[in-house]
Amino acid sequence: MRRLGLILAVCLALALLSACGEVEEVKGPDPARGRRLYLATCIVCHNTNPSKPGSQGPPIKGSSLELLEAKVLRKTYPPDYKPQRTTNAMPTYPQLRKRIPDIAAYLAQP
Repeated sequence: MRRLGLILAVCLALALLSACGEVEEVKGPDPARGRRLYLATCIVCHNTNPSKPGSQGPPIKGSSLELLEAKVLRKTYPPDYKPQRTTNAMPTYPQLRKRIPDIAAYLAQP
């Protein structure tokens, strides 16, 4: 009986979480969402303060949408871009494809 209750609780939690994802419809880039994504994904290598260098990554405050898409999706740089570092350690994050504008909006904030 306890196991059935646990299974039902997990199913309910998953249903609520999936419903939350569907309700969140934001038009245009959302800097608040970008901040959450940055803190959840990027600070492994970049600083929690994007204007400072991280343990492995350079400061990325003010990075353009074009640069973020190139690095996050393809591990490349936009044409004529001069990289701050010459390493190629950054992995790709294809799951962020639709959220890169949010991260760019967060990094563009003063």
